[in-house]
Amino acid sequence: MNNKLIKYKHMKRIIGSIIFILFVVNGITQQVSLEDTWLTFKFYTSGLDELTSMKDGENYTQLLSGDSIVKFSYKTGKKIMCLFSLSQIQQSDTIPSKIVDYVFSDNETKILFSCDKEKIYRHSYKANYFVWDIAQKKLFPLSKKGKQQLAIFSPDGNKVTYVRDNNIFIMDLIKNTENQITNDGKFNFIINGAPDWVYEEEFSFSSAFAWSPDGKYLAYMRFDETNVKEYNMIMYGTLYPTEYKYKYPKAGETNSIVSLHVYNVMSGKTITVDCGKETDQYIPRLIWTKTLGVLSFIRMNRLQNKLELFVADAETGISLVIYTEENNTYIEITDNLSFTDDGKYFFITSDKNNYNHIYMYDMHGNLVNQITDGNWDVDAFKGYNPTQKVVYYTSSEASPLQRNLYSIGIDGKNKKRLTLKDGTNEVSFNSGFKYFINNYSNAVTPDYYTLYDINGKQIRILEANLDLQQKIKDSKFSNKDFFTFNTSDGVEINGWMLKPADFNPNKKYPVLMSVYGGPGSQEVLDKWDYYQVWYQHLASKGYIVVSTDNRGTGARGAEFKKCTYMKLGNIETLDQIEAAKYLGTLTYVDAGRIGIWGWSFGGYLSTLCLEKGAGIFKMAIAVAPVTNWRYYDSIYTERYNGLPQDNSDGYDDNSPINHTIKIKGKYLICHGTADDNVHFQNSMELIAKLVDSNKQFEMQFYPNSNHGIYTGPNTRYHLFLRITNFITENL
Repeated sequence: MNNKLIKYKHMKRIIGSIIFILFVVNGITQQVSLEDTWLTFKFYTSGLDELTSMKDGENYTQLLSGDSIVKFSYKTGKKIMCLFSLSQIQQSDTIPSKIVDYVFSDNETKILFSCDKEKIYRHSYKANYFVWDIAQKKLFPLSKKGKQQLAIFSPDGNKVTYVRDNNIFIMDLIKNTENQITNDGKFNFIINGAPDWVYEEEFSFSSAFAWSPDGKYLAYMRFDETNVKEYNMIMYGTLYPTEYKYKYPKAGETNSIVSLHVYNVMSGKTITVDCGKETDQYIPRLIWTKTLGVLSFIRMNRLQNKLELFVADAETGISLVIYTEENNTYIEITDNLSFTDDGKYFFITSDKNNYNHIYMYDMHGNLVNQITDGNWDVDAFKGYNPTQKVVYYTSSEASPLQRNLYSIGIDGKNKKRLTLKDGTNEVSFNSGFKYFINNYSNAVTPDYYTLYDINGKQIRILEANLDLQQKIKDSKFSNKDFFTFNTSDGVEINGWMLKPADFNPNKKYPVLMSVYGGPGSQEVLDKWDYYQVWYQHLASKGYIVVSTDNRGTGARGAEFKKCTYMKLGNIETLDQIEAAKYLGTLTYVDAGRIGIWGWSFGGYLSTLCLEKGAGIFKMAIAVAPVTNWRYYDSIYTERYNGLPQDNSDGYDDNSPINHTIKIKGKYLICHGTADDNVHFQNSMELIAKLVDSNKQFEMQFYPNSNHGIYTGPNTRYHLFLRITNFITENL
């Protein structure tokens, strides 16, 4: 055969092979841009607008487009009627622009809604509130004397209570009169009816008052933060930057003095509830029991290793302990305390026997029954159906990586799993426990909302995110692979790994580890997580992304979670370093190109890993990191690390500012200058130590941004462009 012809045919085969390879590679490579992830949010899930169950248990309402509150049938999903619409209101001087949130009076004759929200901290905000009388079709503002906080109806629907300027007010809707029941409220000194910063952040609530079921009494908490030290934040954007000061108790420093009071609506008198003589303590919950005139509250000591449940007489303030729990480490506050309607019993969860379970007590504090049991944790108490004598809860019984809904009799028998799909199930019940809405997802399936009957039978699909599922399919997302490995101490650690779509086991890939690792948290869950969209983008650039849950994280019992007590950061860092070493043994991992990144507690760990794991990590990124636990708040830090006065080594031995000399590798630190949670001070103090140690680093700061760093429409994109570029340039 002619040599030229042979060469031509050979070249043709080579070109054809190249074209085929390019076609195949193009067909399986991810198509996720950074702009898709953090600018246009192309892959963001469609949520389900919050459903509010009507008291009949057969219907619910939804807020549509911030304009209308519409009633629907649970069973059919069909619209029944529009209860309120801004567009139908004729009173031009009182029409708000958009409804943000709403609540019904107990008799469902009125609607209270808010607009013009002004955020304060994580949970709290001010707003303008309006009341809509359904029968009279009349709308009127709650008050014209300034924005309000935490407005709620009284049980009869004829009054509304709210906080303004640190004082509590009651608006009588019948008489159209405003009654101020506290007068000593003052910013940065006295707060009535709302928690201070540290209670809101660490005990996770924003309302510190509650009506008794019969409407005769209003219980409220008073915070005296006079002696709490202030933290100052500089706010930029004006010729002379302004200063914002607020009370922030750091570890070992003075807390607010909290007292509990009950206001008698008929007499107008206020009594103080007996919470004991000790003032250096916490009152993290107040709940009215179902017995008329009986209030309950929880008291904890400063170290948070002793919890007491009290009942108190609303007329006299005399209190009595009915339940006590002590622990050699710490006890965490949850919303799992619930009283039965007949006033005879209460349910509470505890990990006193290593795993978190549900216990039933009578009102004298006698144990009736331990309802759940086993080597797994109850995640949340979801409710009690007195008719069926059945308790509902979610747990990690099937796997620490999953959450499912169960029902069980109060005798601990007839347990039934109601959510049958493996993954994460987040549920909410209607009034009367006839239906529940399930938000299901797993590592590859975005949020999928369905309505079930109480026996776990699916009635209809509410939101399937089908468009998003198609985008994910079209963009060739890689799956998360779950794995485990054993540390040198023989502890099994859970993890997930996301590989490039065109993964070749014969190649060696760089690895980016994603870490959070804080007490009781979990990153390794069979659940949809938006961050994985960014990880898909990194995978398209040839990176493997990995996350592991170190000791100290949740859903594996108290022993696994609480072993980090008094040495916060030590074991967690060791486990993450061991994870990096394990990854380095895999044939497809380039052991010299392992990096780590994290935010908040994760930024703290990523920094410690670069220091204590010097030579193992090529680079680290820390966003809004704690760099010294002495700088962080009292409730969180002391819960897990004790008082710095008693545990100086536990604080200092594991603070990144004390290990900067050990750093080998590239380091990027990012922070918002107006972070009210993890103060900008943390980054500044670390940078001073880095300079002292002659360690080079890179930094990215965001003026006026808080802990979330999302002040403007481009902020998140700007941040992650910086982070992504740092990864591609240094890993």
